[in-house]
Amino acid sequence: MKTTKKIILIVSLMLILGFFVFINYFAPIIAGFGAKDLCSCVFVGDRTVSSVLNNELGRVPLNIGTYEINREDLSATGSVFGLAKVKAFYREGLGCTLVRQRSEEEIKKELPKLVIDKPKLSDTLEWPMGTKASLQIPGNIDYEKLKKVIDKAFTETDPKHLQKTRSIIVVYKGKIIVEKYAPGFDAFTPQIGWSMGKSVTNTMLGILAYKKGFDIYQPAPVPEWAEPDDPRHSITTDQLMRMSSGLDWNENYSRPSSATNMLYNEANMGKFASMQAGDKAPDEAWYYSSGTTNILSRILKLQLGNKAYYQWPFKNLFYKLGIRSAVFEMDASNAFVGSSYLWASPRDWARLGLLYLNDGVWNGERILPEGWVIYSATPTPKSSMLQYGAQFWLNAGDPDNPLHRRLPDCPRDIYMMDGYESQRVYIIPSYQMIIVRLGQTKKGDFIFNDFVSEVLSSVDRE
Repeated sequence: MKTTKKIILIVSLMLILGFFVFINYFAPIIAGFGAKDLCSCVFVGDRTVSSVLNNELGRVPLNIGTYEINREDLSATGSVFGLAKVKAFYREGLGCTLVRQRSEEEIKKELPKLVIDKPKLSDTLEWPMGTKASLQIPGNIDYEKLKKVIDKAFTETDPKHLQKTRSIIVVYKGKIIVEKYAPGFDAFTPQIGWSMGKSVTNTMLGILAYKKGFDIYQPAPVPEWAEPDDPRHSITTDQLMRMSSGLDWNENYSRPSSATNMLYNEANMGKFASMQAGDKAPDEAWYYSSGTTNILSRILKLQLGNKAYYQWPFKNLFYKLGIRSAVFEMDASNAFVGSSYLWASPRDWARLGLLYLNDGVWNGERILPEGWVIYSATPTPKSSMLQYGAQFWLNAGDPDNPLHRRLPDCPRDIYMMDGYESQRVYIIPSYQMIIVRLGQTKKGDFIFNDFVSEVLSSVDRE
């Protein structure tokens, strides 16, 4: 009897401890993700609440949370079993911000209003200069073959592992030659790029280098590393761009980690990431880190000052390219979450890809420094399969071994913006092509090697 009581006591204590750990560590992340995602999908993406609850928030463990929208104060809340309640609020042009470590009033009071007018695009000019897309197919494109590839990408073949493709655009020689959308989405619907935002953070730093002479090869101007005897003092902006900083980081989204704590518990994400210890010497190893991207975003803010920083991506990038849909969401310190929270329409994601295909020049105006595109697509030596450049993923790999590449059946010159749930912008210089694919797909459920290679097979380059 005593043994039974002891077992019951031990099991009870373990359950209590487990519940305590769950509520204090897991629940805030679940609630934070749900509140932020519901707020953004509804107020930025113009989605219905039921659609978001059934799709983005309908899978384990997110579906154990309770999420509500408040249209009066433009906010959303999330909680788990009535505990760990978190709020995210919406601001016009800036999307949704998770309330963490600061009050909503403090966050709102600090931010000046954006005053830049969005560009007006002609309905009679062809994309990308206007909104018209006549889909004129060049003679060297096998359109029927291409159409079958696109249609196949929207086919939901397995009810347990849905592909959930929402948008596809193919741009060839600067013109849209095919586009298709799932019900509820169109060419102008903003969709989140997740980690594709990293490539746009790269772009904002490139513009800083071009306009302000910022040197990415000097020690990164991070206040926490300012002392010469700090072991992180020598880390350069280039090493942050290439994710070779050596900072301690855990990019794990299945449990509490550096990445989840940053995104769902911290007010100042860039500062949180910069406080991490140096785990290895700079350039000793490559490790994918959303934290380093938010350090880059914070560097931009510190270099420019608040007013110029808030206007920077709109004035110097988005509006120059005719991008009207972009919403770059902020953390509670009012810094752009460069790692993860950029929204744009499929056509505007394609415009960003086209800027790189055109070597950083848009309509005759140089936006990025000469050589910046080459820099971005140059492999980081320690990255696995030479698959990473500077905030862009690559298909470089081993020239003599196609299996040593991300896309073994595709050209080695491909580089890409790559985001969670299979958001992609492929830039393919050898084919003068951009491919945009947006959706909500579990890893491995959409075979990009087959999709991209089949799209390219519809082009006769001879």
